[in-house]
Amino acid sequence: MIGIVGLVVSGSVYVGYTLNPSQDNLALIDEWQSDVHRHQLQLNHIREEADADVDALSSRIGLLQAHVMRLDALGRKLVKMARIDKSEFDFETTPALGGPEAITNKGLEPDELTQAIDQLGFQLANREDQLVVLENLVLNENLQKEVQPSGRPIVKGWISSYYGMRTHPLSGRREMHKGIDFAGKLGGPVIAVAKGVVTYAGKRYGYGQVIDIAHGNGYTTRYAHNSRLLVSVGDTVDKGFQIAEIGSSGRSTGPHVHFEVLKNGRVTNPVRFIRAAN
Repeated sequence: MIGIVGLVVSGSVYVGYTLNPSQDNLALIDEWQSDVHRHQLQLNHIREEADADVDALSSRIGLLQAHVMRLDALGRKLVKMARIDKSEFDFETTPALGGPEAITNKGLEPDELTQAIDQLGFQLANREDQLVVLENLVLNENLQKEVQPSGRPIVKGWISSYYGMRTHPLSGRREMHKGIDFAGKLGGPVIAVAKGVVTYAGKRYGYGQVIDIAHGNGYTTRYAHNSRLLVSVGDTVDKGFQIAEIGSSGRSTGPHVHFEVLKNGRVTNPVRFIRAAN
């Protein structure tokens, strides 16, 4: 009997030990629970930040796509203004994903976001390359316009003698007139008809005070009979820049500018260059 009572008591102690954990075990469990809860909060925060980052990035992609659309519109306008063959430039491709509203209002999955970024990067690189080429074409065209002789060498005045055979007003003989004469007021401005570099500025027999300007592509323009020269050899001048004052130096009967255009050293009729400005 005593043995049975002892067994029951000892069993009760064992059950109490197994069913009633110690304070140390409870503290450890509480610590684990706290860690799990803390990590869960951190994970939730990370998810919230990730969602916010995805939304922000999606919105940013939308803005960039809108920028691509504006670049396309600008590209098409430049192609039209420059009168370049549209088939050489593709500004018609629609940006991926349908524009900023579709992206902003509906979130993207990570894979879709990565794909959108890659495609947008390709589009931007493609547009940049096309715009660089287009810019160079436009700049070259503008440069050609600047260095191509065109227009009149005076601001006010009229044509008093054309290019070709004529009776010289001083000698009375039939001679080849190698330029066009523009009559004007003494001291009036003489201007460059194109951008170039002054290669001669001084006196020359028959021409009086004369200026030669080289424009590239084999073109040179000559301005003779000036009363005063305002540039020197080596000076760079722009189209419309005043280079001299109208005079009557050299073989001349009155104030005017004798204007010549030379191509590879040979005189050519300036009339087509004068008309080109119109």
